[in-house]
Amino acid sequence: MSKGLRNRFLLILGIIVACVVFSWPINKRINLGLDLKGGMHLILKVETESLPDKAKNDAVLRAIEILRNRIDSLGVGETLIQRQGDNQLLVQLPGVTDREKAVEMVKRVAHLEFRLVNSDQTKYQEAIKGTAPAGFELKYTKGEHTEPVLVESKPIMGGEAISDAKVDFDQMGGQRISLSFNSTGAKDFADLTTKHVGERLAIVLDGEVLSAPNIREPILTGNAEITGQFTFDEASLLALALRSGSLPVPIHIEEERTIGPLLGKDSIHSGIRATVFGSVFVLAFMILYYWLGGMIASVALLMNLLMIIGAMGFINIMLPASQVTLTLPGIAGIVLTLGMAVDANVLINERIREELENGRPLAAALASGYDRALSAIIDSHVTSLIASVLLFQFGSGPIKGFAVTLFVGLAASLFTAVYVTRAMFDYLLENRHITTLKMLRLFKHTNINFLKSMYFFLLLSAVVTAAGLSVIVAKKNMAYGIDFVGGQVQEYRFKKAVPAEKIRQALKDANVKDAVIQQFEKNPEDVIVRSSEDTYEKVVETFKKEFKDNSFETLRIEKVGPVVGKNLRERALWAIVLALGSILVYVGIRFKNFGFAAAGVIALIHDILVALGLSVMLGRQIDLLVVTALLTIAGYSINDTIIVFDRVRENMLKNKKMPLAEVINFSINQTLGRTILTTFVTLLVVVALFFFGGEVLNTFSLVLMIGFICGVYSTMYIVTPLVLVFQKKWQQ
Repeated sequence: MSKGLRNRFLLILGIIVACVVFSWPINKRINLGLDLKGGMHLILKVETESLPDKAKNDAVLRAIEILRNRIDSLGVGETLIQRQGDNQLLVQLPGVTDREKAVEMVKRVAHLEFRLVNSDQTKYQEAIKGTAPAGFELKYTKGEHTEPVLVESKPIMGGEAISDAKVDFDQMGGQRISLSFNSTGAKDFADLTTKHVGERLAIVLDGEVLSAPNIREPILTGNAEITGQFTFDEASLLALALRSGSLPVPIHIEEERTIGPLLGKDSIHSGIRATVFGSVFVLAFMILYYWLGGMIASVALLMNLLMIIGAMGFINIMLPASQVTLTLPGIAGIVLTLGMAVDANVLINERIREELENGRPLAAALASGYDRALSAIIDSHVTSLIASVLLFQFGSGPIKGFAVTLFVGLAASLFTAVYVTRAMFDYLLENRHITTLKMLRLFKHTNINFLKSMYFFLLLSAVVTAAGLSVIVAKKNMAYGIDFVGGQVQEYRFKKAVPAEKIRQALKDANVKDAVIQQFEKNPEDVIVRSSEDTYEKVVETFKKEFKDNSFETLRIEKVGPVVGKNLRERALWAIVLALGSILVYVGIRFKNFGFAAAGVIALIHDILVALGLSVMLGRQIDLLVVTALLTIAGYSINDTIIVFDRVRENMLKNKKMPLAEVINFSINQTLGRTILTTFVTLLVVVALFFFGGEVLNTFSLVLMIGFICGVYSTMYIVTPLVLVFQKKWQQ
């Protein structure tokens, strides 16, 4: 073995060893996202509008500190509390499945006040009649036996001096909360109770009177207690909130994604199943079609998979502050990368075949095949990388996971397809293990006139695109998922399947008016409830009441406020616009012809709109995963166009006198086999995602299928006539 080849194999071996080291053991090196292991993802808005500008930042920082104290008290590991923008907080709670407890803990302001109760019967009667005297408020005590009390508007003491709060039990076995004050608070409370012996003192929490006991004697111990009709859980949460401190201003949840552990396990199984089937489909096809070349490509694809996992492990070890998590869309990104990585291997093998058919010896054919394929491989990978970068920039949560795996997978495939497979071929050549390469051929030389019926296909595309857009416009907000219009999605799994109509009627009787019920034929036990508002408590209460002999489990709760939905919609639109603009600039610079680039981008817009329109026609909704699929289509579909452009450029240099229309037709026919093969192989993994990836990835994979097929069509029948039109305009 020559020194140069030995060094190349040593580099490859070193990368393999490093990837194994960084990825093993996988359960410690790779962090699972909340959609795989269960937990809560919250976007909180801190209500700072009423505060002076100088106090707004302090309020957000104080809220972060208090929330961290509360969450730490629960013992939740690997939590994330991160500021987003001016007044938003991202909170992730892995493994937290008690939604009610977590939501109550996060939202409770826990603003405690002690207010004196006015016992003047004249003022009390005025307040009862609806006219409270100045400086007083009429409030009602909490519990079944409510009592009206007239309290002073201004608190006599606040809860900021509390040093500890814990749940205790009274003589009757009921819950109470024991408070301990710090030294300053103890003194203030002693003064308060000394001056007002015989009067009633209302304990007010977040504007609600918990109790209003009589001060029988001065309390000098620095301790107090809150009694009321609490359950143990309520008392525990209240004690936690008081102990960690009151929030400076109210907080409300703008976005919530709660994944139960059962759905997380299902997602892991679905992801692994889709990865296995997709990999088997791709490897089997490559080996059967390209024989030895396919075996070498298959080894490269497996190394590609190892490099993705190794890179994620490396980032998590070396940059713990930038933890990379594996999400369900991330698994889809890995599966999809395997299919997209085949693109480069097919292109190389098809180029080698051409060189062999032209009579070149195997060594020369291999060298020329790699050299001629290199520019197209780089261009196609760069455009897909652009899409993945924008997905990461504008995406959130699981979408970022998809972007990371797609980016790493594309970078790895560029290395394995160009460097690793070449080293393996060179080794076999150097040791004379091969003298030729056998390959199947399903597509012989074609001579189709793709421009003959271009006006018909342009009209057909216009009609299909217009029909899809009209359906989206007609459906209005119904065409969009909660990611973009706000609302709530709840998913449950019953022990025994319940007919959708029965659930619909039960919720209607419970006054849950706008609920949309959805079931799946594969898993009739699973039920999805969509609504415009938060109906979780009503839905759970109804299910427990109406189907008490049929237990159920919460799989997921997703809630998006209208403000967040609008923001996500704007970010998604910007991501698509910037992706198309970046591809336009890159292709224009690379081919030194913005007519070519404009034609390619218009074809991409066509592919995106057709995929969008047809998916909505099929009853699917547009959400963040659909936008992810659209950006993936943009990055992938331009590959076919780039391959054709690359061949057009090559043929124009060889045949300078040939009319452009003939050059384009000739180039498409030359690359037709490669276009169909790569799309077919990529569709194998998308089909695996569609059938085995679970319901979450079903619409995502459907949109990809439509987009990839449309991409082949648009390369042949949209790009070519547009290039001719633009070229004529350019020459005038």
